[in-house]
Amino acid sequence: MKSTKTLRAGAALGLLAVAGGVVALRSVAAASAGAPAPAKPAAIVTVPGMPPVINPLNIYSETAANRLSATVKDDLERVYVPNLRSNDVYVIDPASMKVVDKFKVGKAPQHVVPSWDLRTLWVANNAERTNKGSVTPIDPQTGKPGKAIDVDDPYNVYFTPDGRSAIIVAEAKHRLDFRVPQTMALQYSIDVPQCGGINHADFSIDGRYALFTCEFEGSVAKIDMVNRSVLGYLKLKMPRTRMKDAPVPDGPGASEICSSSKGMPQDIRIAPDGKRFYIADMEADGVHVVDGDAFKEIGFIPTGLGAHGLYPSRDGKQLYVANRGTHKIHGARRGRGGVTVIDFASEKVVAQWPVPGGGSPDMGNVSADGKSLWLSGRFDDVVYRFDTGTGAVAQVKVGQEPHGLTVWPQPGRYSVGHTGNLR
Repeated sequence: MKSTKTLRAGAALGLLAVAGGVVALRSVAAASAGAPAPAKPAAIVTVPGMPPVINPLNIYSETAANRLSATVKDDLERVYVPNLRSNDVYVIDPASMKVVDKFKVGKAPQHVVPSWDLRTLWVANNAERTNKGSVTPIDPQTGKPGKAIDVDDPYNVYFTPDGRSAIIVAEAKHRLDFRVPQTMALQYSIDVPQCGGINHADFSIDGRYALFTCEFEGSVAKIDMVNRSVLGYLKLKMPRTRMKDAPVPDGPGASEICSSSKGMPQDIRIAPDGKRFYIADMEADGVHVVDGDAFKEIGFIPTGLGAHGLYPSRDGKQLYVANRGTHKIHGARRGRGGVTVIDFASEKVVAQWPVPGGGSPDMGNVSADGKSLWLSGRFDDVVYRFDTGTGAVAQVKVGQEPHGLTVWPQPGRYSVGHTGNLR
């Protein structure tokens, strides 16, 4: 049996330990109370009329899987495929993977573009090398086309973030025509004389400027959307090496010294936090990373032969890059095309999805549930459906030279154009 003195000493030590623990806990609590909480990202001050940015860290937050607007609740689930050489649109039922309709449109349809208000799908018929351009409206509730409207050289269509103007990208004219979104009546134009092959675009997170790619100049044009002017041009850097265009004994990934003096930039998409833009380059075989505010190139990510289309995943964590499988504007069938998956946070390639037997993935978009990536097979007259979980590929035969297809409906509040750049 322990002595009374020993018990008292133990009790005293115990009290000291408890007291020390209390003091320690109070110290931790005090330190926690005094420590600054993680700073919340500052609210984005947008241009007047532009819907607010809900999450400044993820501009794609409102395009998450199945977050469909009430506006599109009665729209048909369809994939609309413009066929450049057969001058028609094929309509695919994604559930059955069958073509359920097709109809003639204007000459050389390039892209099917959701309107800012999500009520119309516009087919951009740019009538290459003629003055017979037009846009054909499609009613997404019926899937049927309306009467075409004559429009000069509509290679692509975008919408200002405030919804006040449709932007007809008049590629051959080196010009942006701002038009009334419903009637396409001309409002004003911005000449972009040093942007040969102006075609794809995306807007800053606050809507104050846009970057347009200049396909035939190897550069990017920055447009002030408030003052309606050209802010400047940025020549994109070419990598030291790139992939070989033709299959060689060394294997499909064989590289060569990059002999091209300038790139061929295609699609462009903004990073979830709005700090960077990613630009697919068909000559460079990868994605340029550009700081839009500073307007300078800050990185490059090699992806695959003929990098072309860019699509964020529904959770805003990954970027799908469609590699067309050739450096050529008019490529052969069964090229070395596929899809590269980039992690936005690390800017590292996390997956490569080839097309079995070869192919030519071009433009398209992600399904509403995020489980499928639909892309036109530009030189193979098919449409690909990539499983975004496994990379497995299914195909549907369509018309001649399919280009900028759109998947509809898509989640989001409004569209800034192209094949469904929603926010």
